[in-house]
Amino acid sequence: MWDYIKDINKNENMTVFFTTHYMEEAEKIAQRIAIIDHGKIIAIGTDDQLKKQTKTETLEDAFLALTGNVIRDEEAGAVDRMRAHRRMWRRS
Repeated sequence: MWDYIKDINKNENMTVFFTTHYMEEAEKIAQRIAIIDHGKIIAIGTDDQLKKQTKTETLEDAFLALTGNVIRDEEAGAVDRMRAHRRMWRRS
């Protein structure tokens, strides 16, 4: 899949946006990375720029330095839980 996306980007000169929680994936695939915290972009750059900006060795450490020093659990509200239950029952 990643080869296909890279080909579209290169051959069609098309910008491709993707989202991931895997820093290794972002580092390997993305030309530019936007770090998002609580729905707001807080930093944009290459993996090297983000590491240099935060004086860290890895992109994951840069992410943690920019967003706080712990990975927070996202809180789902009642509506989100209802949607998850509906999706679960629809699969049956």
